[in-house]
Amino acid sequence: MIPTPTSTTPGEGTFTLTGSTPITTGSSELTAVAAQFVADTRLDSPHLLAFSAATGAAKATSAAAAGSAAEAGSAEASSANPAGSAEASPATAAGSAEAGSAVEAASGGVRLVFSSDGLDDVPQTAGVRADGAEVDERYGLDVTPDGIRVWSATTEGVYRGLTTLRQLIAVHGESIPCQRIVDGPRFAWRGLSFDVVRTFHPPETVRRVIDMCALYKLNVLHLHLTDDQGWRFEVASRPELVKFGSLGAMADRPGGYYTSLELADLNRYAEERFVTLVPEIDFPGHTGAVSKAFPELTTELPGIPLPNGATLEFHSLDPADPEVWTFVEDVVDAVLPQFPRSAYLHIGGDEAWGMSDEAHATFVRRAAELVRAKGKRVVGWQEIARADVDPADLTQYWLDIQDIDAISERPEVPAFLIEHLAKARHDVPKALERGGKLLVSATTYLYFDRPHAAPSADPAQEEDRARVGLRAYPPATIQDGVAWDPVTNTPGVTSDDQLAGIEAAVWCETVTSRDDLEFLLLPRLPGAAEKAWSHTTPTNWPTYGADLARQAPTWRNRGWTWFQSSEVDWT
Repeated sequence: MIPTPTSTTPGEGTFTLTGSTPITTGSSELTAVAAQFVADTRLDSPHLLAFSAATGAAKATSAAAAGSAAEAGSAEASSANPAGSAEASPATAAGSAEAGSAVEAASGGVRLVFSSDGLDDVPQTAGVRADGAEVDERYGLDVTPDGIRVWSATTEGVYRGLTTLRQLIAVHGESIPCQRIVDGPRFAWRGLSFDVVRTFHPPETVRRVIDMCALYKLNVLHLHLTDDQGWRFEVASRPELVKFGSLGAMADRPGGYYTSLELADLNRYAEERFVTLVPEIDFPGHTGAVSKAFPELTTELPGIPLPNGATLEFHSLDPADPEVWTFVEDVVDAVLPQFPRSAYLHIGGDEAWGMSDEAHATFVRRAAELVRAKGKRVVGWQEIARADVDPADLTQYWLDIQDIDAISERPEVPAFLIEHLAKARHDVPKALERGGKLLVSATTYLYFDRPHAAPSADPAQEEDRARVGLRAYPPATIQDGVAWDPVTNTPGVTSDDQLAGIEAAVWCETVTSRDDLEFLLLPRLPGAAEKAWSHTTPTNWPTYGADLARQAPTWRNRGWTWFQSSEVDWT
């Protein structure tokens, strides 16, 4: 299983799932997660008899325990929506505590209940959640010859337990080995930062990424919505942003943007899977798309000549211009209601090349104050630490020392970048000195846009391996992604309590298609989840590599593309 559970105690024997295995819920609050579990299991393992539409499906039992009605309803729902959402799942998962208890006594099956039994032995979770809530995600999963029981103090915890059961079913089929698992996350913020600007990814692709996150218990998808290459959401008071700013992407790729209705649907889809969408508006730098829509608002700074003869252009927002702040407030007012579940707004703050340090700090401080005044919390890339922002603001650490040293030593690196990297050495110490928490996204371990180092076990993928991945970063193996620890390998950090959580990132300079995106995400994404969730450290590579290989059938059934690294025995 990935992530590795906190504690697994093997038992004797197996429990066999069949087409008539019931799912019972001790509370109607668990209806939706039972339904989602059945729908996802059908997609992960469509060849199994258990929970399949063809055999009448799993039934969550109500007081009447009307099995035949549930079967009829499941077949009808499956026909109406073969893709399987929670609403159209083959499980009609409803029931009271009394009804659930009665069915549990009458027959074996999968039983979902609210309980904290044995969970106090699981360590408490460190960090903060992107939705600002305090939720206990610890769960228990008990497989005996008589049935399967999943429990937690919260609905979300039960969902995490069912996610583990999904993986057990995908690996073992209908016969699940008896075992008892008690488990919970190490960090509260477990995420992926997703660049939808340099390559615009339609809602269907975003939903696929949400599904990947949910399968590995990641609970945040941070959408990088604005940058030099494009603007990807609507601002009703500023229609020019999508009329002009959304046109195009990097390297003449097609542009696009998400309508408010599309974002509402994505938020709903993510919420059903206990994933929070966090928006990022990147300023004061990276504002080339703003310049296309409102050239009068941006300052074009002196460009940097590149070795190929082109010029790297910089745009920024001037904090001394009152019209800039009218614009910024319009944008903030527009984005916040489109991401209602997120307690945070990401304000960017990175790579404001060409701005003076004073102007950058002034902008970041005022932008952060504006966000807080709107009732939201602030997160930004590590450069915001230079503005001495509030200790409650999260600093996203990305430029780790290994990459700073490696990049700075290359003779072709321009002087302005070396200067920026030198300043970056001081960002994390500043954030920690003022008592702030770090969101760890270290480039060496968590930037998925770096090239794959090991060859593919499939020679047909070698051309893609040579093409996909940003060559500015040294290539990385899959093992590199788990051969580190968030505390040990983060400078100045000595305790989990200094971290908000872990967030991987995928940037799309070299991504030209959905297949390219997934080629970079898999099999790396489970490694980020392993470091964010599991209390087991260091990670045992032979064991982890074997667990990773067992994920491949699910990826294949889901139609996901993955890099078949020769480090792993995929057979």
